Amino acid sequence: MARIKYYYDTETCRYERVRTTTGDIIFNVLGVVSLTLVLAVGLLFIYGSYFESPKELLLKNELKEMEYYYSSLSKKVEQMDKMVAEMANRDDNIYRSVLGAEPIDQSVRNGGTGGADRYAEIRSKKMASMNTILDLSATVDKLRHKIYIESKSQDEVVTMAREKENLYSAIPAIRPLKNNDIAHLASGYGMRIHPVYKVRRMHQGIDFASPVGTPIFAAADGTIEKVEFSFSGYGKMIEIDHGFGYRTRYAHLHGFAVYRGQKIKRGELIGYVGNTGLSTAPHLHYEVLVNGNAVNPVYYFFNDLNPEDYEKILKLASIENMSLGGLK
Repeated sequence: MARIKYYYDTETCRYERVRTTTGDIIFNVLGVVSLTLVLAVGLLFIYGSYFESPKELLLKNELKEMEYYYSSLSKKVEQMDKMVAEMANRDDNIYRSVLGAEPIDQSVRNGGTGGADRYAEIRSKKMASMNTILDLSATVDKLRHKIYIESKSQDEVVTMAREKENLYSAIPAIRPLKNNDIAHLASGYGMRIHPVYKVRRMHQGIDFASPVGTPIFAAADGTIEKVEFSFSGYGKMIEIDHGFGYRTRYAHLHGFAVYRGQKIKRGELIGYVGNTGLSTAPHLHYEVLVNGNAVNPVYYFFNDLNPEDYEKILKLASIENMSLGGLK
């Protein structure tokens, strides 16, 4: 049962009952609610000032985790950058040096990766960590550019290596006869006495004295360009195009073991020693031509002679004697 309240009326000198109106009730309720709200807001403010909310704690934990991953990622990017730098160093100073190619200009390796608006989308986010993200993005882009340049360079190095391999295979590097007796070199390159006319003429190759039927081998990889026969001059002759400007010629043969257009490898049998054409004894006349010009073949015997034997064959080739053939 509600308690009834009275007040003393001085005019009537009587106690009158307190009458509560609806407006009074609403006003009182609003006052209590307002006070409660003020107290609640104050408490929340005080709590928020000294204590972190669960959401803030979650965001802080996420931020710390992101910072950890960023640090780890930055270290990995730095390691990759060092690896690419080491690759570039080997590329410029080892691979290209060995292959005789110029190193890549550093301005190409460190070239730009885009325009000024490349990171406009990141800047538009207005994030607190924007500078950090921009720095990492720029570093990653530079690294990608370096990797791209290096990949292209490696492709070029592989191509050059293959070309070099083909070049080395095309250089006449062995003697055409497998006879290890270097004394069989009967006449060298240069001015020699003609075996028939007995006058000095240019001898564009070297003569190996050897019995008829001795096997002759290709000095390098190539394609059989000529398989010819003449009653004078070179007699039975084979000419091989090795590519890269190199050709070899084998004259005064007894017989052929190849045909025109055939692909051959260094050391492969191509014919046999003979005494055909303008020849005074069984022998092989051997020539090396570079870009159409005859050169001294003894300078190309570097694959099957040791330094001692090479010195001996140089001395034998330098003796100005009579050739066995090959002089036109």
